[in-house]
This record gives sequence, structure tokens and C-alpha cells, in this order.
Amino acid sequence: MSATRPRGLTEPAADAAIDAACRNLRLPTLRSQFSELADAAARDQMTYRGFLAELLLAECDDRNRRRSERRIKAAGFPREKALRTFDFDANSAIDPAAIHTLASCDWVRKGLPLCLIGDSGTGKSHLLIALGTEAAMAGFRVKYVLATKLVNELVEAADEKQLTKTIARYGRVDLLCIDELGYMELDRRGAELLFQVLTEREEKNSMAIASNESFSAWTKTFTDPRLCAAIVDRLTFGGNIIETGTDSYRLAHAQARQQAAASA
Repeated sequence: MSATRPRGLTEPAADAAIDAACRNLRLPTLRSQFSELADAAARDQMTYRGFLAELLLAECDDRNRRRSERRIKAAGFPREKALRTFDFDANSAIDPAAIHTLASCDWVRKGLPLCLIGDSGTGKSHLLIALGTEAAMAGFRVKYVLATKLVNELVEAADEKQLTKTIARYGRVDLLCIDELGYMELDRRGAELLFQVLTEREEKNSMAIASNESFSAWTKTFTDPRLCAAIVDRLTFGGNIIETGTDSYRLAHAQARQQAAASA
């Protein structure tokens, strides 16, 4: 039998009861915003149903925001990068419409790969992190890692008899972002271990890579031609290839700043 609660609480008693109930039910947003929302509801002459909807929507919106923040943090991005801060005018090689289509995350939903290919300073890592962030905000589990760090982790896992567990961990995320692929030559063992990760994810979960080398030059990274061809196939089949060009807009910006400072 439930206890009978007295009706007609005073305003201070009602506020105290709401605060206690929100703590008990773990509704931090409702607890912090109730007074403000209640005042707004009185001014706007909301119905009880309308007021209740406002309260619940505020709590849901804030929970979704916190979940997005946790997914972004779990992704391990080295720095914050967003599409809204990308300077498309500085790199005419990149089609803004294509990037904003990718931001819808339909390719992640379908488990397709994405390759960002171009020279240093052309925006590959910015786009990789920004698109990964968009995926995390859309509810997908994302993991960012440098290619060399991933290979080193796989080699250590193999030596410690933990390879299957490590590959499975990288296989579970919805989107695996591998940055700086092609910057360093990988020995055969490292390349084969990386290939196992790519195979684990093939046609199941998405991969996105950023590389400063064209596919034809990947034999410098993956010295076995057959293994190189197999890796390229895993990363391109049915996917999107964005070429960011050869002109470093980062260098151009630095030169422009120097010229401006010299003429000042």
C-alpha cells in the first residue's frame, strides 16, 4: 500500500519535493531546469500536458548530448575538429557537397569504407576526425587510431597471446578511423596483422583511413604486392574515395600570415 501524500504543498515544500524526487529518479536536467521551465510555462499559460512534455524533452535532449560526449571521448580523437571549421574555400579539390553527404553517416550505417587521400596539409586528418565526430554524435561507436600505433598494439598483443581479443575489440566498433596510413613502411608481420583487422571488419563495419600516398604508391608501406593489393581492395570496395589534392593550405595560410606580418 502506498503512503498518502498531503495535497496543497507550499511553493518551498513543492520545490524541495521536486528536488528530492529528481535526485531519487536520477533526473539531473529536470532538477536543474525545473524552476526556469515552470516559470516559462506559467508565462506561456501551458497546459499540464505541454509542461510535462517540455520537462521530459529537456531531460531526453540533455541525456542524448551527454551520450554523444561520451562516445566522442571514447573515440580517442587527438584534438577537436568539426566540419563547420573546415575551410573549403582554401582547398578547391574537395567538394563540400560530397563531404556533407558523408556527414549524414549513411555509409557508416551500411558498413562502407572511406579513403581520404592527399598530401600533408590538405585537410585529411581534419576531415577524418570531423566525420568520425559526426558518426559519434549520430549514435555510432567510433575509434580513432594512428596506423603505426595500431600495428604496434597488434604486434604486442600477438606476442602476449592476446591477438584474437584485440582484433575483436577493434572489430566491434561501428567506425574505425585509421590516420597516417602510408607515412611509414610496415614489415610483413605488421602488415599481415593490420590486414587481419581489416578482414574482421570487411562488409560488416565501416573503416575510414587518411593517407598521404596514392594507392599506387602503397607498395612502399606494404612491401608484399599481393598483400598490398588485398588491403587496397578491403579499403576501397564499395566505398568512397576523397582526394584532397597536393597543395597544402596549411602552408599557404602560414605564408600568408608571414607576408601580412612583413608588410605591417
